[in-house]
Amino acid sequence: MQLQKLHVATTAAAALLIAATSASGQGLALPAPPTDIDYYDNGNPDPAKVSLGAQLFFDKELSGNRNISCATCHHSLTDTGDGLSLPIGEGGRGLGVTRDTGLSQMPGLGPVHERVPRNAPPVFNLGAKEFTTLFHDGRVAVDPNEPCGFLSPAGVDLPCTLDNVLAVQAMFPVTSATEMAGQAGENAIADAAAANDLPLVWDLLAGRLKSIPAYVAQFDAVYGIGEDAITYAHAANAIAAFEAFNWRADNSPFDRYLRGERGAMSQSARRGMRVFYLQNKGNCASCHSGPFQTSHGFASIAAPQIGGGKGDGLDGREDFGRERVSGDPADRYRFRVPSLRNIALTAPYGHAGVFDTLEGMVLHHLDAVASFDAYDTSQAVLPSRPNLDALDFQVMSDGAYVGARTAIKASSQISPVNLSAREFNDLLEFLRALTDPSSVDLRKDVPRSVPSGIPLAE
Repeated sequence: MQLQKLHVATTAAAALLIAATSASGQGLALPAPPTDIDYYDNGNPDPAKVSLGAQLFFDKELSGNRNISCATCHHSLTDTGDGLSLPIGEGGRGLGVTRDTGLSQMPGLGPVHERVPRNAPPVFNLGAKEFTTLFHDGRVAVDPNEPCGFLSPAGVDLPCTLDNVLAVQAMFPVTSATEMAGQAGENAIADAAAANDLPLVWDLLAGRLKSIPAYVAQFDAVYGIGEDAITYAHAANAIAAFEAFNWRADNSPFDRYLRGERGAMSQSARRGMRVFYLQNKGNCASCHSGPFQTSHGFASIAAPQIGGGKGDGLDGREDFGRERVSGDPADRYRFRVPSLRNIALTAPYGHAGVFDTLEGMVLHHLDAVASFDAYDTSQAVLPSRPNLDALDFQVMSDGAYVGARTAIKASSQISPVNLSAREFNDLLEFLRALTDPSSVDLRKDVPRSVPSGIPLAE
């Protein structure tokens, strides 16, 4: 399609953290680049703790059927995501876009129960203290009103020995049947998860770790505890330390520009920075503000909904997003505003991974409602299986969901603004300038082996 003019969205309700210093837009108030003090442990956690966390992160011992690890959906070789629109969790085989739906005795079917309903988000910079809310719907968050200081699906069952909200997040994928636990009847962990007995899930996983001498020795070295004292919370704290340290990404061309290296960004990227920050241009910073280009709030951009759904709406095929946590109907279809750091590396985009290119995601922001109506399903990256495929695009195409589609579009909080083709291309160059070169090759993050002895190959 040939376009003479392009559009970029603007959100009128959000408060700007940047502003032009003159009517002609000469000069921007830009965020300060992150420093060590902005991160847990001042950016320097215990190396032994990080090493333990790396092994746990890649070890399938933490899954019910010992066939999937945290890394399967957040792998170093797939830029801390998995390259898919919606993950193939427990029961699948392979890594990234090569992952399939698993072994089967029936042609076309596999042991995977369903697709994971939401995109596997990247894990970059989550060791920064300002990331106080995690998951697409914010169901894990810092909350001083909660008994242990954190909001979470575990409620009062959450251990009070967790270091930070990133460690809290690490407590939950292991409790999900679709992600890591497996289905009821397959193993004891899956049975406990099906009964929503989260403390039992964590105790059973701790029991597995206690049975592996190499882990017992490392837990003692890091925490000074004996075998009997090991808990899954200790494991979650180590996993968080690994993620926070290894996947810090704040030395992009943009960061170097902020630190005074004015030649760090190309002329096109510098022009794109103006498009991004100026209110009368892209106004992207009305939501993507601060040093990590996120307000940490929740917003609806009329994002297409694909996959089997989160259990909401007609036949459970919809995902109501933030409303599932807040209970407020005004939050329906709103999802956490993502950080844009390393955004060029982390496709597909959106809470359901509906756009496979950065251009496609930005184009959606140009005119969200029109983009929703014209959504091209070929942009979805979904390993095929007939019974899963049949559910993937029901909300977007089935006549029974006309009301849902109308409601999603009506929920959009962004409206179009004209940009020239050059401004659009410059904006893309600025977004690419948010990539830390150290994140391009993360092979060094993958351990050679793990203490359980389970092969790392997916």
